Amino acid sequence: MAATSSSLSSCLLSDHGIAAGDSAKCYTAKQAVCAKSLSMSSRLRHSMEASRLSTTTTRGPAHCCSAVETKISPLFTLGKKFHLDDVIEAQQFDRDTLNAIFEVAREMEEIEMNPSGSQILKGFIMATLFYEPSTRTRLSFECAMKRLGGEVLTTENAREFSSAAKGETLEDTIRTVEGYSDIIVLRHFESGATRRAAATASIPVINAGDGPGQHPTQALLDIYTIDREIGKLDGIKVALVGDLANGRTVRSLAYLLAKFKDVKIYFVSPEVVKMKDDIKDYLTSEGVEWEESADLIDVASKCDVVYQTRIQKERFGERTDLYEEARGKYIVDSDVLDVMQKHAVVMHPLPRLDEITVDVDLDPRAAYFRQAKNGLYIRMALLKLLLVGW
Repeated sequence: MAATSSSLSSCLLSDHGIAAGDSAKCYTAKQAVCAKSLSMSSRLRHSMEASRLSTTTTRGPAHCCSAVETKISPLFTLGKKFHLDDVIEAQQFDRDTLNAIFEVAREMEEIEMNPSGSQILKGFIMATLFYEPSTRTRLSFECAMKRLGGEVLTTENAREFSSAAKGETLEDTIRTVEGYSDIIVLRHFESGATRRAAATASIPVINAGDGPGQHPTQALLDIYTIDREIGKLDGIKVALVGDLANGRTVRSLAYLLAKFKDVKIYFVSPEVVKMKDDIKDYLTSEGVEWEESADLIDVASKCDVVYQTRIQKERFGERTDLYEEARGKYIVDSDVLDVMQKHAVVMHPLPRLDEITVDVDLDPRAAYFRQAKNGLYIRMALLKLLLVGW
């Protein structure tokens, strides 16, 4: 993997602000069918000029360049199609692609702050199919599409208020919905559901969480937040706390943390929700140091990031005894803050219950609401890249 700075350059290198390393691995979640290429090509030509015009008129004052010299990969140059057809899992993203996406996200911050908005995605329609509850993910995707001039078709509880309640298969639903939209954002209760949807669809599909599987866009915004808060991604120590067995956010985040150098991950969780072996094996294979601990205070004193998660009651089924055993064991409170380093941050994918006490909110190291806002910029960037390109 090409060596590049993990602290992202804020310099806008081109009309789309792309900064990347010398190379990037091209991962394709599935072989795009001809229909996808044909259906998107005319829209790409139509929208590229709108993209140039919009980003030119909405850009704020120029930023200073990083001291680190980078080259723009041919994959990330203006006018190129995004090399991913769908966003399915965190493993799709290499370090160069992450850096390039984050540069686009920085431009999205400027667009979002500009009252005139943007029309980059005018004429495009996004369908959000959510079979599980969501607040931040669904609303941030819908806000992202609207901020860029697109339109939204949405169903908040597709499991109950769609034809799925009548027994319709996911594949049939996808084939129907793609006839009304240009991109589908899917949250589902089954791990692997988004991969099935992407294999069926001829338009891009984004995984907005698939049961206990993965949540790649959350991991992207988490890495983006860590870089913004800590100022680097190499050489950091991260504590993943709480429900590590069922938490799709921590699984995806672990995959992305493995892209950076000299990272150490601590797993702090009740015995019944320990991190699964597949993640541990992956980290070991990638040379990432990890450690399991039962002492949150000790771990928090060493880490740059304490990433707390809730114990997910909905994943326990009828085993409420196991849920009660796990709940409340690890809580981030003033005692944890007291031992944390001054530059360190507390993160949480939200929603929280009682695993972070409310008084922590007042501490500047509480980054979870800033983290949620960063989700808007990352999702704006992904929608723009999947529908228009670089």
